Parts: sequence; C-alpha cells; structure tokens
Amino acid sequence: MDIAGTSALVTGGASGIGAACARRLAALGARVVVADLDAEKGGAIAEEIGGEFARVDVTSTDEIKAAVEQADALAPLRALVNSAGIGWAQRTIGRDGSFDSAHDFGAYRKVIEINLLGTFDAIRLAATVMSRHEPTETGERGAIVNMASVAAFDGQIGQAAYSSSKGGVVGMTLPVARDLSAAGIRVNTIAPGLIDTPIYGEGEASEEFKANLGKNVLFPHRLGQPDELASMAVEVLTNSYMNAEVVRVDGGIRMPPK
Repeated sequence: MDIAGTSALVTGGASGIGAACARRLAALGARVVVADLDAEKGGAIAEEIGGEFARVDVTSTDEIKAAVEQADALAPLRALVNSAGIGWAQRTIGRDGSFDSAHDFGAYRKVIEINLLGTFDAIRLAATVMSRHEPTETGERGAIVNMASVAAFDGQIGQAAYSSSKGGVVGMTLPVARDLSAAGIRVNTIAPGLIDTPIYGEGEASEEFKANLGKNVLFPHRLGQPDELASMAVEVLTNSYMNAEVVRVDGGIRMPPK
C-alpha cells in the first residue's frame, strides 16, 4: 500500500517509538498527525516532519475522534499507529498480608484503559473513517499497526497489569483483522523487546543500566532502537499481504521471571 499523499495518525507520537514511526511515515510522503498529551514535544515533532499535532488522551473517545477527523481533513486517512501506552510494576499481593498492600486496583484499571481500551477505541474510530474511502489500487482502504510488548508473552514479576494490557492487544489482532477484512483494512501488531527510549533516563548511570539490560538480549547484545521498530511498522503498513500477524522485534530475548 502506497501511503504517499495520504494521512496517518500516530498515537504516542511525541517520543520514542511513536516519534520514530511519525518520521518514517512522513519520509514516505504521508501527512502525519502526531497525537499525544505532550504538546511541547509533540508539536516539535509535527513541525519537524511537516505534520500536525493533536492533543489526545487515548482514554477520551472525543479526543481520539477529533484527531482522526483532523488527519482525514489533511488527506484520506490510510494508516494508524497505536503507540500510546504506560507501564506499571507491582506485585499482586503485599508482604504483610493486608488488603491495602495488594496490587493497586486503580493502577491496574488505568493501565488497561490506556494500553488496551485506548488502542481499541482508536482502531474502531480510525477504521470507521478509513472504510468510507475508495480502495487503493491494491484494494485496500487502510492499515493499522498496534504496539504490544514481549511482556504479552514473557511477563515478569510485577507486570500483571502491563502484561494483561499488552496480551489483550495481541489477542484482539486476529478477530479485529477478520472484522475489518470486509472493508479492506489490514491489522497487525508488533511486540517490541527492550527498546532504548526516554523511560530509562539519561547520563552515565542510565547508560550502564541499559548496557546491563542489553546483555540479556540473544543478539545483538544491546537495546533496540526506536527506528528499528518504526522500520517494521512501515513494513506491516505498506506490505499488502501482511495481515493479522503479531511480530516480535526483540533481538531474540525471552524475558526471565525478574
């Protein structure tokens, strides 16, 4: 699928994997709407790539809908990248046996709302707009890529909330792809491994910490780069025969319990 002259919406596009995807899509000729909560960083990315910024909290249907319409006003919306997400680490029960020390249920709910419900909400709204367009020469009306995580398969101690949310994204991939096939819209999911993003901080201590993490990667022995994920995102968006798949991009790592 050729995305030149079309529009693309990238949630979580202000930094990390989302920003790398926005840059890649713009380089291929798409008008990109960078959807994020961070107006400063998101606006800077949008200006850099000749796109537009939209302030979006993915737990808000109205804000997602507005961003979808904003993108479609630039050019026919053909691509959606769901990269917005948060993490949380806490064991299911505490050491003292009290209810109060058990996993924060509000935090669990929030992770699910952002990572899973936000992803599905963006899919259903963007796909609705995509379905209105005439198909391309390849018979497609659009393509969607979601960012899950290897934690969907190899969840570590304390990752109950995060793994649940990403496992849900993996689980929805096939049925949603089947749903949207009638409209000529493809759906794929990428499961990143350990990726070098701002979450690890900056400075000497941060670099040492990341180097130690990288030793766990099968090969190469390092963290992945956001652009390496963006490369795969572009592939699954543009490869017309790529559909209903979950692809690990992780250097071969299998996460240990902790």
